[in-house]
Amino acid sequence: MPGLVIAPRARIFHGHEWVYGSEVKKVFGDPSPGDVITLKDFRDRPLGAAIYNPESQIIARRFSRRRQDLDADFFKRRIGQALEYRQRLALDENLCRLVWSESDGIPGVIVDRYGDHLVLQVLTLAMHQRLDLIVAALNELLTPASILLRNDSPVLRAEGLETEIRVVAGSLDGGFAVEAGGIEFEIDLLDGQKTGLYLDQLDSHAEVARLAEGKRVLDCFTNQGGFALAAAKAGASQVTAVDISGPACEATRRNAARNELDIEVIEANVFDFLKQDENEYDLIILDPPSFTRNKKTLRDAMRGYKEIHLRALKRLGKGGLLSTYCCSHHASRQEFLSNLVSASVDAKKTIRLIAEHSQRADHPVLPAIPETHYLKGFTVEVVPSR
Repeated sequence: MPGLVIAPRARIFHGHEWVYGSEVKKVFGDPSPGDVITLKDFRDRPLGAAIYNPESQIIARRFSRRRQDLDADFFKRRIGQALEYRQRLALDENLCRLVWSESDGIPGVIVDRYGDHLVLQVLTLAMHQRLDLIVAALNELLTPASILLRNDSPVLRAEGLETEIRVVAGSLDGGFAVEAGGIEFEIDLLDGQKTGLYLDQLDSHAEVARLAEGKRVLDCFTNQGGFALAAAKAGASQVTAVDISGPACEATRRNAARNELDIEVIEANVFDFLKQDENEYDLIILDPPSFTRNKKTLRDAMRGYKEIHLRALKRLGKGGLLSTYCCSHHASRQEFLSNLVSASVDAKKTIRLIAEHSQRADHPVLPAIPETHYLKGFTVEVVPSR
């Protein structure tokens, strides 16, 4: 089998599963893009099997510590193991992430379940070449009404893949409704953001809602209204939801009407809204899309986070709560927390940490792969002046 000899001190020797081009000492056997290859250390000892793409900065992604092929049995076994893990979790299997890439040993493959429908993302070249095997395994294990390939992520460019959205199994006729946390959401798998809902935030919706009773709530970057709807259902006295996307605002209004909840929805740039709005709130939620997709733009992203933190803190009175989130793995937990602290200093306000948030358990974290732990969040309270 062709493969790579890995240079000393590469991250794979510390438990990571990725090999960057700069970490390769030698290529042998003339592998082709998408091939399964073997990895060896500088003493010719085997390190396992990986998928290969010389066009990507991540030239190899290990998927097994032993010799292994990507055949039908492999996909049925790995997807089956992922399903068994979710069955042990205290969550609704009909609304969850069933497969989460490296965290489930299938690099670049993501599967989200919305009732009888599956949304599939295949973000690595090798897995895309084996799309039929993946679809067959999902059909055999889950017999879904449809499988939608939602390959519209910008990371596809790094793998040399084109973006596409198409139904690859079954049929999908328009939108439908799902229930999460006692709230009904309309789902449009073909045209909605991400794969439908922000499944990784469902626990955070409930955690923040427990703080919302009787409060004036502002939900920024609301998308389909997840936090806003949860707060309104929990008894908030007033809820305002803001998003720059017109379709997202319309979806939030429809979701509010569907659940008979009173929410004011405003289509606006959140940065401008926070600067111009003069209202005071008791609870503000900031859940923006990622401000950075690489390390090069991290500094600019942190300036953006600090700006919205500062503007939000200025809209909170004594005892006010700010719940803020970052979904980029490039910004560490400590960097994000320090950014929030810096904004509180500039706002001349003391903050107290009330709660810490992360992605839901159906997005499992492998500690040796920091990229799998991407979502971090904090809820803080503005401490009265001393």
